[in-house]
Amino acid sequence: MTTGEAPESVEAFRARARAWLAETMPRLGTMSHVARYADEDGSWRRARELQQKLYAGGFAGIRFPKAYGGLGLGPAHQLAFNEESAGYELPILLNIPTFSVCCATLLDWGTEEQKREHIGAAIRGEEVLAQFLSEPSGGSDLAGLITRAERHGDEWVINGAKTWSTSAYGADYALCLARTDPSRPKHDGLTMFLMPTNAPGLTMNRIRMVDGSTEFCEEFFDDVRLPADAVVGEVNGGWKVVTRQLHHERSAMGGGSPYTSGEGMPRSKSAMEAIEVARAAGRTDDPEVRTLVGEALALALVHEQLVARVSEGLANGHLEGPAITMPRLFHAETSQAENDLGLRIAGALATVGSGPDPFARQVGTSFLNRQVISLGGGSTEMARNVISERLLGMPREHAPDRGVPFHRITRG
Repeated sequence: MTTGEAPESVEAFRARARAWLAETMPRLGTMSHVARYADEDGSWRRARELQQKLYAGGFAGIRFPKAYGGLGLGPAHQLAFNEESAGYELPILLNIPTFSVCCATLLDWGTEEQKREHIGAAIRGEEVLAQFLSEPSGGSDLAGLITRAERHGDEWVINGAKTWSTSAYGADYALCLARTDPSRPKHDGLTMFLMPTNAPGLTMNRIRMVDGSTEFCEEFFDDVRLPADAVVGEVNGGWKVVTRQLHHERSAMGGGSPYTSGEGMPRSKSAMEAIEVARAAGRTDDPEVRTLVGEALALALVHEQLVARVSEGLANGHLEGPAITMPRLFHAETSQAENDLGLRIAGALATVGSGPDPFARQVGTSFLNRQVISLGGGSTEMARNVISERLLGMPREHAPDRGVPFHRITRG
């Protein structure tokens, strides 16, 4: 499409996507949405390959500006692709956090060079991005982080530690928040950096969970040196950057990010999973089970409509930014409810995991992990605080360290 040419119509785009997907992309087999995550390292290699296929076919970065490697198209084009791609294998792993969180944050706060280099590389399937935010001593108090960055000539020297970094082992770069001025109040002396994950002085360990998975990582920084142009946003202005970053993460967790491709429709995904649990358990004719499946579908439908309403409200200015926390909170609540319903549908099969179908075993594992969704993008307790204080205008919680220079705050 040449400069000044009208964008491709949604109908033409849909037809082209339908034909290309059928010719190029592999179909998902039964239970593939479970099995594809079994090999963690292989899944990330596969995601890069699939992203490169999308780029070669002209369907990568649909909502990202053309100047940074995207297609510059609108939400109707993205929805059309999501609908047509149902049932095909796609690089879903790159949706969160590479595109919907990190690239979206760079789009808001990155320099032109950072946008062109890193957003473009991600769209081409050449780079994966992660987040280095949480710390071992921080809990939900992100602004209380103690990883420090000191300016030495033309470089920043970073020391400290991060933890619970989702799939950082598969990433090439990470957005890392560090303290650059401890004499300021804790929200004011922070700076965001774009850090290569293979930087000298960075040690990364994968955290083994009780189910054997190693998705989460911890990182230790020992005199990690970054150039001055690694700063994202302004020096000591990192809280503005991370606030926007968390906005994008909550949007992604709630199902409302404009930058994700494939499986963007919660209702269809929940319908598939609830029905497949019933089939795996051999209970599709059980009236009680059919009622439970209906409950799952109803919850997902409400979630879908909430996402649409909030997204539209944010787009036309009727709602303020913190409103994105509502679908994020509702997503956590409905996901837990769906895990509970799945366990009730599967019954003992989810406990013993017998039979050839891996989905029965996955139901039990998902139930044990039901609290995880309440932590991503900030805990549900934090979400309720945001809704009550920033949307409903209720009084803020008392914070004895508000406005106090960070080096004067007693810790530990």
